[in-house]
Amino acid sequence: MSTIRLTMAQALVKFLDNQYVSFDGEENKFIQGVFGIFGHGNVVGLGEALQEPNHSLKFFQGHNEQGMAHAAIGFAKQNNRRKIMAVTSSIGPGALNMVTAAGLATVNRIPVLLLPGDVFACRQPDPVLQQLEQFHDYTITSNDAFKPVCRYWDRINRPEQIMSAALNAMRVLTNPADTGAVCLALPQDVQAEAWDYPEEFFKKRIHYIERRELSNSSAVRAADLIISKKKPMVICGGGVRYSEAGEALADFCEEFNIPFGETQAGKSAVVWDHPMNLGGLGVTGGLAANKIAAEADLVIAVGTRLSDFTTDSKWAFQNPNVEFISLNINSFDAYKMDSKPFICDARSGLIAISNLLDTKGYKSSYADEIKTVKVKWNEEVDRLYKAEMDGNDYSQLRVLGLMNEELFDKDAIIVGASGSLPGDLQRVWRPREKDSYHMEYGFSCMGYEVSGAVGVKLAEPDKEVYVMTGDGSFVMLHSELLTSIQEGIKINIMLFDNNGFGCIDNLQRSQGIPKFGCELKYRNPITGRLDEGGQLIPVDYAAIAAGYGCRVWTVKNSEELKKAVAEAKKSPVSTLIDIKVGFDSMSDGYDAWWRVGTPEVSEKSDVIEAHKTLKENISKVKQF
Repeated sequence: MSTIRLTMAQALVKFLDNQYVSFDGEENKFIQGVFGIFGHGNVVGLGEALQEPNHSLKFFQGHNEQGMAHAAIGFAKQNNRRKIMAVTSSIGPGALNMVTAAGLATVNRIPVLLLPGDVFACRQPDPVLQQLEQFHDYTITSNDAFKPVCRYWDRINRPEQIMSAALNAMRVLTNPADTGAVCLALPQDVQAEAWDYPEEFFKKRIHYIERRELSNSSAVRAADLIISKKKPMVICGGGVRYSEAGEALADFCEEFNIPFGETQAGKSAVVWDHPMNLGGLGVTGGLAANKIAAEADLVIAVGTRLSDFTTDSKWAFQNPNVEFISLNINSFDAYKMDSKPFICDARSGLIAISNLLDTKGYKSSYADEIKTVKVKWNEEVDRLYKAEMDGNDYSQLRVLGLMNEELFDKDAIIVGASGSLPGDLQRVWRPREKDSYHMEYGFSCMGYEVSGAVGVKLAEPDKEVYVMTGDGSFVMLHSELLTSIQEGIKINIMLFDNNGFGCIDNLQRSQGIPKFGCELKYRNPITGRLDEGGQLIPVDYAAIAAGYGCRVWTVKNSEELKKAVAEAKKSPVSTLIDIKVGFDSMSDGYDAWWRVGTPEVSEKSDVIEAHKTLKENISKVKQF
């Protein structure tokens, strides 16, 4: 057997550089590069290997470990999980900073390879700088924190272990049913230890992502159930995008007169004005999808994990005879809501069922209901797009309307994650091209917006990428804005400054609780509360971005916004537009309900009333 002597880190880089995926006959290099922040735990091991010019992995310097991992996730998500980035950090705090991102990737079923440095496997220098010592178990390190948030975890305590670990990592990363975060913890000394690796380990490997077909008997069972129903509806989830099933879903729904609602991850798999597209469904959905959902007698869930925001905490489907079908490659998701599970690729499953329904001449019993709710909802969105606030405040919804209808190119990609914007965007944003809506809403992780957009721009370098973020989320994490400047990755940040956490303030007040702790105002240092008439903190977010080297604008009205966006398009570097909007200028819910832990006992009568409503709605939910 022919061998080559390399350090473990060198062997890992050489292996990663030779991994490919094939999907529908199209072959792509799987791992495109590495985001990294070097410290003593990885710079002389993996860092030395990456520095060598004998591989094609591009290195991107990150500036916060969570942020650069988010950028890698954004890249993989926008590439429909068929191209990814690896991410490396030092030990201790650097590694732990990536745990949140690992959770985000696993929740959203997005592949990301995390390579944190670890303590010495030999234990001779212990305790080293940043080493966590557990008195009851000396084998535990900070990197054990990755175990509950990763699909696969391993620690490489001998250099030859990297071979089985790397293959298992690829097994998970390329499996659409089981993918998520993968963590390979790399002890500092082992990174630099050499081994005679078989050359066969480094050969080009093609990982075939096969479409899981729906068996004929399963397709018959699904078709028979659909035929027995009069008013079915489809839920279009993220799996529709990842399997590139948007066209198949649109054809299925149009042929059989079945309307569909979108999840955050599924939005833009089909353009907004398709005749069967009712728009967003659930807590952050619109009136059209929610009204149809309440009366549907069958729900066909395609590629969705049926989160509480999609199902209104299992309250949305009020027809007493409603049943559920789930087409999903992941059996864990397919069984939710007591669905009849059909484990299959979204596109393959839809086509197989469609062929059977076609032979039976099936059509739903909807008459004018679909068109009626669409017309009413479109009229409501048009109204919101033109709404102005009382006084001098600028409406967030008015801003979105201008951006969507006038200012952004139709192929522009918007990126969001948290705050009030995901609700407004799922309700009112009208995607005019597929895959132009990129929302991380499984974890709804504040700080994903800027970082994720860097990854999206790497995936779509020829399109304008717009970050839709609130001031609260921007403050939490915007370090990869510097990465965008440093690496020449232009993004455009649309910062909606409403002076605080407006989304949570709205939730707080909706449950009868007075304003508390959500507005960005000066606070009394003695009481920890707001004084009467507390003053807003006049933060200049444009100045912050200018300090990084961005082109910036501050706007307070539509004319200023139009000018700023036009100039931002021409900018060769990243931009930020600080948009001063009113605190209460987001949209409300439309025939939706979200279950939150409203207190059962309180001195506030409004809270008690809210709890009564909670109990009433709980009595109407599907209990499993």
